[in-house]
Amino acid sequence: MIATHDTASSLAAKAATATIPIVFTTGADPVKIGLVNNLARPGGNVTGMSHLINALSSKRLGFLRELVPTARTFGLLVDPTNPNAEFETADMQAAVDVLGDKLVVGRASTGSEVDTAFTNLVEQRIDALAVAAHAFFLGDSHQLAALALHDRLPAIYAFREDALAGGLISYGGSLTEAYYQAGIYTGRVIKGDKPADLPVQTPTKFELVINLKTAKALGLTISAGVLSIADEVIE
Repeated sequence: MIATHDTASSLAAKAATATIPIVFTTGADPVKIGLVNNLARPGGNVTGMSHLINALSSKRLGFLRELVPTARTFGLLVDPTNPNAEFETADMQAAVDVLGDKLVVGRASTGSEVDTAFTNLVEQRIDALAVAAHAFFLGDSHQLAALALHDRLPAIYAFREDALAGGLISYGGSLTEAYYQAGIYTGRVIKGDKPADLPVQTPTKFELVINLKTAKALGLTISAGVLSIADEVIE
C-alpha cells in the first residue's frame, strides 16, 4: 500500500496506480481535487484524512478582522504548484467579496520567492495576511513568521505548528490527529479492509491557537472574547 502526507503526493500516487491501496492526508477537499468520488464512500483504491481547510476561509478572515478591525485589504500567500491553490484562492476571494474587501494574492514555491512575495504584498499595502495550508509553507513556518513580524503583518495560518513557530494565530484541524487517523486507516488496510469502504475522515474539532508574544511584538491587543475561545495561548 501507499501512504501520502500532502495533496501533491496523494494525486501523484492516485495517478500511478488504480489497484494499490492509498491512504492520504490532505488539506484540500478530496472530491474537488479528484482524489475520491464521495467522502462517505470513496470508491476505488483511495481513502484517508482531509483537513477541509477551504471551508474555513470565512472563519479565518473573521479572526483577522477581529484582530485588526480596520483591515480592508487582505493578502493570501499560496504555493502555485500546490493542486489546491486555485480552490483555496477562490474560496478566500469569495469570503472577502462578501465583506466588500480586497484580496491580494502572493505566490511562492521556493524560499527566495517567499521573500519576493512578502515584498510585493507589503508594497500593495495589505493590512493582514492569510497563509494557505500548503505543505511547503508548513515546512518553512519559521521563515514565514519572521517575515510577517519584520513587515509588521498580522497573519493567520492553518496549523498549531505555525503558531508555535512564531506565527500570530492559527486556525484549523490538528495535524497530529490527522496523521494518527491516517495511521489507523493504514493499519486497517494492511489487515484487509478496502479503501473503497472506509469513509474519508474530516476534523471533529478545529484548533484556535494564539501567540501572545507575537501579538505584543506587533503591538496588537487580543480581546478577551477571542482569548476566551482559544484552545491554546502561547505566552
